[in-house]
Amino acid sequence: MDFELKALGLAEAAKQKCDALVVVAPEAFTGGTDPVSRLVQEARKAGDFEGKPGKLLQAYRFAGVAATRLVLAGAGDGCARRIQSAVHAAVSALRSKGVKHLVVCLPADAPEGAVRAAVAGTAEASYVFVATKSKPEARELQRVTLAVAGNAADHKAGFDAARGAANGIEFARELGNLPPNLATPTRLGEEAKRLARAHGFQCEVMGPKEVAKLGMGALMGVARGSEEPLRFIVLKYQGAAASEAPVVLVGKGITFDSGGISIKPAPEMDEMKFDMGGAASVLGTFRALGDIRPAVNVVGLIPSCENLPDGRALKPGDVLTSLSGQTIEVLNTDAEGRLILCDALTYAERFKPRAVVDIATLTGACVIALGAVRSGLFASDDELARALHEAGEAACDPCWRMPLDEEYGEGLKTNFADMANVAGRPAGAVTAAKFLQRFTARYPWAHLDIAGTAWKGGAAKGSTGRPVGLLVQYLLGQQSASGSARGRNAAKSRAGSGKRRKATA
Repeated sequence: MDFELKALGLAEAAKQKCDALVVVAPEAFTGGTDPVSRLVQEARKAGDFEGKPGKLLQAYRFAGVAATRLVLAGAGDGCARRIQSAVHAAVSALRSKGVKHLVVCLPADAPEGAVRAAVAGTAEASYVFVATKSKPEARELQRVTLAVAGNAADHKAGFDAARGAANGIEFARELGNLPPNLATPTRLGEEAKRLARAHGFQCEVMGPKEVAKLGMGALMGVARGSEEPLRFIVLKYQGAAASEAPVVLVGKGITFDSGGISIKPAPEMDEMKFDMGGAASVLGTFRALGDIRPAVNVVGLIPSCENLPDGRALKPGDVLTSLSGQTIEVLNTDAEGRLILCDALTYAERFKPRAVVDIATLTGACVIALGAVRSGLFASDDELARALHEAGEAACDPCWRMPLDEEYGEGLKTNFADMANVAGRPAGAVTAAKFLQRFTARYPWAHLDIAGTAWKGGAAKGSTGRPVGLLVQYLLGQQSASGSARGRNAAKSRAGSGKRRKATA
């Protein structure tokens, strides 16, 4: 899908020949004397449209409008979050109506972030998964024109970032939606290599022998019950000087989680293919980095395997020795995500990072605490927590900070190892984060528990691509002022040579 940005007032937007025109209209919409403005005013008088969030008014071949279909989309107070919801509702209403070219007209007084919100809302609502269908009906929408008031150049940087983020989110959704017989650890490694070749990243994909040599006993323990070989993926993006410390993103890559010997109930177990949502979000973020080329260094680490029960599988009561040397008594084999993450968090030390953020569909307890609205945020560093929270708000991909009091770690004590992998039902999301924190003493660290936000169930079942939007926004904010120009110049050079580079396997 192609996005373009144009400086168009409402009167000019109404003259654009297209299949549909979406006009985002907040409650404070005033407009002018053009046909669309008159329609809004008349509809308000009749009580048919008030601009409230989620409200739509549709017209077909409306006089004075060149578009075949016209949709007024209420945006409430006109903030970026409401604009995204309005565009999403309008585009959803136009699906299966043969709309190939869409014009979205933003309010004249749209806030900062409105362009990003419109791109995200359009991309999300028009997405169609067809990879495993015998007779796919692909996305109809092919071209989207965003109409903004004033000078389009003022919105160019935000528009380019929004397109890159949208591509990254969609990449993550595609991976997340693949069935577990296709989205194996091997497949994730192959996708990482393809990204590296396409965008000039460095990539290393390690298998069981390399991981054993490193001493990642926790990751190897989880992988024991599956015939699919584990993978440990390392991706590197250099957008700033080599001397600048990188941000390290660590994504949980359990491509299917049966619970192992502590097996899960059968209902909805199919949704455990989404347990690699953290890995998908890291790969999606790198897909976005390839487009945006920000002046920041980023390392992606993905420990990936399946969690299945067989004669070799991890058992309750087993003790594992992690890469850090710390020992772990496994009381519940369904608490496997933290086991593969702890080895990756220890591995992250070698990059001397400025910050490490792990992303994981880690606990059902976080779903109980925050539902599907906000991801859980845990952090050992207040500045890192603030930056991630603000990035989530700006990207309409919100998170909420949760506590890490020392007392929560008491339940991890055991008589048989340095720690247990679970601490009982109370505050399960917090105690899982406390487990991870024991492997992060040497750098600022944050953990995003996306168990409630990485996918939707029911009729809308599917991956959401979250929190790629948050992560991209955060990384854009990490660009140093002194490094921005240098990063842009380096990006131009890399863009020309990126296709000629080869990933190291």
